[in-house]
Amino acid sequence: MAGLPNFPVEGGCICGAVRYRVSAPPLGIYNCHCKDCQRQSGVAASASMFLRKADFAVIKGETLVFDKRADSGRIVRQHACPECHTRLYNEPLSAPDAIVLKPGTLDDNSWTKPVGNIWTESRAPWVEIDWSLPHFPGQAPSREPLFAAWREHWGLAS
Repeated sequence: MAGLPNFPVEGGCICGAVRYRVSAPPLGIYNCHCKDCQRQSGVAASASMFLRKADFAVIKGETLVFDKRADSGRIVRQHACPECHTRLYNEPLSAPDAIVLKPGTLDDNSWTKPVGNIWTESRAPWVEIDWSLPHFPGQAPSREPLFAAWREHWGLAS
């Protein structure tokens, strides 16, 4: 697996109308197995890259913004390309200083291995989970175990 890239890194939607820049490493990357992520991604889980909002910027275009009530009951502000409808990131209103980016939209996502899982009780029955990694049957009461696993994985200081 590749090492952490030199930041900043960039990504965007399928058609190129929206581009963004990430200026620092994420706090963590984990898989979400909630039904919303399954439906939105079209696969069994969706990777989530948790970033400080200050470390993220849209550098081209504007996003289509809409609010969605998540399986947890929380409201999540979704951002997608208004042209090709690629879902790029969301703003969890419960964490106003955060962005949850879809790492598959990065130009290079070779380094974005998830180090934990949330909403495992709604995972597809054939999905294999590494139970030695942090995992939660629903929404994690705190993301800190996921962040700690990310720091440990990369040998980053707390």
